[in-house]
Amino acid sequence: MSIRRIDVGPRMSQIVIHGNTVYLAGQVGEPGGNVASQTRDILTTIDELLAKAGTDKTKIVQAIIWLADMGTFAEMNSEWDKWVPQGHTPARATGEAKLAGPEYLVEIIVTAAI
Repeated sequence: MSIRRIDVGPRMSQIVIHGNTVYLAGQVGEPGGNVASQTRDILTTIDELLAKAGTDKTKIVQAIIWLADMGTFAEMNSEWDKWVPQGHTPARATGEAKLAGPEYLVEIIVTAAI
């Protein structure tokens, strides 16, 4: 089975497709905002990347969310709940982690079907 990569960089690809599965790199929002604004940025980017891969958010099978501070869980969920299509909610995990830099408050990793 072939592997297709989209938006390939020197360190990582933004999208990897293997068979009928789409893997997105971890997505972060614009630095400087709060958790809500960064989450909105990320979800917009996820929509765009899934479209490039020929799929959409109704086909997300798993989401992994990292927060710099679990105290912002409700703030992130407020944006997530507005975005995720009811009846198509993926398996999901959320944890706290030190992200790539202190300016990043949220990172979301998504796997979807085509």
